[in-house]
Amino acid sequence: MAVQLGINPLTWTNDDLPTLGAETPLEICLTEGRQAGFAGFELGNKFPRQAGILGPILAEHDLKLVSGWYSGELLTRSVAEEIQAVQSHLTLLRELGANVMVFAEVTNCIHSDQNRPVHLRPQFPADRWQEYGEKLTEFACYTQEQGVQIAYHHHMGTVIETAEDVDHLMENTGDEVGLLLDTGHLTFAGANPLAVAEHWAKRINHVHCKDIRPDVLNDAKNRKTSFLDAVLNGVFTVPGDGCVDYAAIFQVLKKHHYNGWLVVEAEQDPAIAHPFTYATMGYNNLHQLARNAGLL
Repeated sequence: MAVQLGINPLTWTNDDLPTLGAETPLEICLTEGRQAGFAGFELGNKFPRQAGILGPILAEHDLKLVSGWYSGELLTRSVAEEIQAVQSHLTLLRELGANVMVFAEVTNCIHSDQNRPVHLRPQFPADRWQEYGEKLTEFACYTQEQGVQIAYHHHMGTVIETAEDVDHLMENTGDEVGLLLDTGHLTFAGANPLAVAEHWAKRINHVHCKDIRPDVLNDAKNRKTSFLDAVLNGVFTVPGDGCVDYAAIFQVLKKHHYNGWLVVEAEQDPAIAHPFTYATMGYNNLHQLARNAGLL
């Protein structure tokens, strides 16, 4: 089965900084995303959260539900509490045919705080990797029984951000916990996304294709900006418009028979980076790169 190409609504409207694209209705996001060529969307803050409402909207645009972000708090919650908290989100994904859930541990996270430099992100408590891994695996077993697999999202400004963090997480969890490979967040964190892909290819079950403008990244690190200020300054862009070596990464995915979604998730200021222009550029570049690698 070939991969499918999807997009996140962050191109049009931002969840972490809702003033970005606040005036853009969901209808515009879906219409332009489909016109650009994408087969599906991830959830965003303007999406209805009832399957009976969202399903017909997506069908009207000939789109699938790809996945959706879930804010996990297993560092402070029990597994039973997390299972209770996830019910409505899990139900929506399952009922609309999405088989992966984007999961990120958000305890003490700072990525949505524009006043906190992102390098001051919380560190994972070193003595809790085994405990946390066991809890996340138990939680992932539950969601998998419901037809949806966890795709863990390492993310700037959270306790699991770096390649070393990813290694610890994967080493302490079972195969029930999949890995979301986010090329932009890894590059921002100082990691080599190709090396991470090669190391954990068998666990990768979702991919966010977020490219990096290296000059903006260097400036963000030099000035020690917040994550959101880096976004506003244009650190992220669509695949093929930055420094990430997607050709090599996709060869690794092909070698390991990856057949999930490739998702353009490149938050920018829509007043500067015209959403339809960048969505189209992202689709065309991603389609060409995936086809060259034999993923399509």
